Amino acid sequence: MVSIAITGSPAVGKSALANLLETDGWNVESVADLAKQFSCEGDYDKMMDSVEIDIHKLAENFIPNSDQNTIIDGHLSHFLEVDAIIVLRCEPAKLRTRLESRDYSEAKVNANVEWELIAGTWSEIVEFEISVPILELDSSMLLPEEMVGRVKSWVDSDFTTDLADISNAIDWMS
Repeated sequence: MVSIAITGSPAVGKSALANLLETDGWNVESVADLAKQFSCEGDYDKMMDSVEIDIHKLAENFIPNSDQNTIIDGHLSHFLEVDAIIVLRCEPAKLRTRLESRDYSEAKVNANVEWELIAGTWSEIVEFEISVPILELDSSMLLPEEMVGRVKSWVDSDFTTDLADISNAIDWMS
């Protein structure tokens, strides 16, 4: 049994993908629910309109269920002890539209679009030397059902990633 983090900026499709995998038999946990469960919630961040999560404390306390395949859904999930990571990406203009449709503040929209533009999640993965298999998917090009197919193929191949895919990692700046 494996545990996989689905991470990426808000509105890239993490929960949509997780929900589809859940209907396929995967156990799904959200970082937000885990933070509550393990008393890892911090202060309310007014600018980002969200509760801060002590991800270091959560990482120390959370142990994935080894009895079933588990998805951990959330933009901080890549910091948890998992067997693999799926990084969802979305073209910044499309991401802006998705975030605005959620009625996020202009500051929150801009912060998240900039994070996506500079590949912030990848920066954290590199900075913290996270070395598990990683699958990157572009949710601005793929339907959630197509992403499920790619995830299943990846898991079935023991997380084999084509080296050409790695060298073609998404770069919105170029």
